[in-house]
Amino acid sequence: MTAVTTVVPQTSATGPRFAWLRDRGMGASILVAGLSAAFGVLLVEVTAYIGAVLQADPFIGDSGTLAVVVTILSVLLTAVAMYVAAIVTANTFSTIVAGRTRQIALLRLIGATARSQRAEVGTQGLVVGLLGVGLGVLCGVLLSAVGVQVGSMLLANPPSEYSLVQPFVALPAIGVVLTTWLAAWAGSRRVLAVTPLQAIGGSVERTHEETAGRRTRHVGAWVLLFSGSALLAGGVLLGLLTPLGVVIAFVGGILSFTGLALGSVLFMPPVLRLVGRLFGRSATARLAAENALRYPERSSRMAIGVVMGVTLVTMFAVALESAKRLMMSQTTEEVPAEFFAPFDAFAAIMMVLVAVSAVIAAVGLVNLLTIGVVQRRRELGLLRSIGLSNRQVRGMVLLEATHITVAATLTGLVLGIAYGWIAAQSLLGSVPTLPDFAPAGLVPPQVPWLPVAVIVVATAVLTLVAAATPTRLATRVAPVEALAAD
Repeated sequence: MTAVTTVVPQTSATGPRFAWLRDRGMGASILVAGLSAAFGVLLVEVTAYIGAVLQADPFIGDSGTLAVVVTILSVLLTAVAMYVAAIVTANTFSTIVAGRTRQIALLRLIGATARSQRAEVGTQGLVVGLLGVGLGVLCGVLLSAVGVQVGSMLLANPPSEYSLVQPFVALPAIGVVLTTWLAAWAGSRRVLAVTPLQAIGGSVERTHEETAGRRTRHVGAWVLLFSGSALLAGGVLLGLLTPLGVVIAFVGGILSFTGLALGSVLFMPPVLRLVGRLFGRSATARLAAENALRYPERSSRMAIGVVMGVTLVTMFAVALESAKRLMMSQTTEEVPAEFFAPFDAFAAIMMVLVAVSAVIAAVGLVNLLTIGVVQRRRELGLLRSIGLSNRQVRGMVLLEATHITVAATLTGLVLGIAYGWIAAQSLLGSVPTLPDFAPAGLVPPQVPWLPVAVIVVATAVLTLVAAATPTRLATRVAPVEALAAD
């Protein structure tokens, strides 16, 4: 047993100690961690600077209400960014582990334990988090320094003693490292199920039949979904009495969406099947639709990132538009456009901040599509060997990406409208309204169609960008070489 213990570490390292950083997906994972850290650092610095500006103002310097509101928004947006990054990272590591199934099985065959292999993947996640945070903190501080200089030139009363050295900058940095490590640990849970016999097999992803037979694994997803839905309903009801209902609804939104993310392999295939009927009956279209459904775990991991991005942007757009319409309904006179200029500016800033989380999700889609094509070289080689042309293979990969993106966009729009209305209702349901200052009661949802159109166009562009690299990779390898690949 001692001999096995000394052999396994040497076998698991095929090169330098950190050679695994060159694997497909690792660079994008570092980018995701860096974006999250930079976003968190920038929000902390901006929040502190706004607080200093308010204190320097001769009229409102004694009022800290606005600073508290900005701080709360900063914390919530940072938490949302880390949440999105954690799910993207977990899905990335799940895909990477699926591609290493045979390698892990070989190590198991010569004596390595599943727990040691999972600990190795977890360590890789920790290193990815540390590298990403290092780059993200540096970029966040540099952007903050530029913002402070611009603010000093534009503001009438800039703070004279503001420092970029803010102790709370450490919080998003530590948070991103921990969430990346935990996400890698969660994404590597499949290591525990890899058996030594899989060293001689070719299976990487679980098929639809294998996934359907593992229903007990989805109990946690159903529990989170039902408990989150109950809290959402409770937030709406409490919102009729106090604006604090939005806090309950926020927790319910996190829990319910986490349930949807964990159980995406159950919820996304029906949507994918419905969307697949829109792509026609050509051989390429049918192959693309069947590929998206054959391995639901892979398709769901790709889709859930887009679902998150679209849901977040749509949710904030619907919530802000509903609040604006409620304000407009309080007067019978025509309101000049200048009256809503500050509100529209605030809404635009919020949408830009939320869009950062959508960018993180988009990076995840590009990453997973690329990894998926690399791991399917044998399958693509077989298709080319039986007669499919390069153009047909490229079309199939592009249609798969389009199929998944359309399904994810539709799902995200529905969820975003629902979550946006719940947020507006739980926050504004108890607000006094004219003429008798009675509570607002039921707040009808308002869908801003221009942002929705922008979301649809942006996801269409995302599909083309995300599929560019995979479609090139799909036809780069000759059929014989692809069939001989491991």
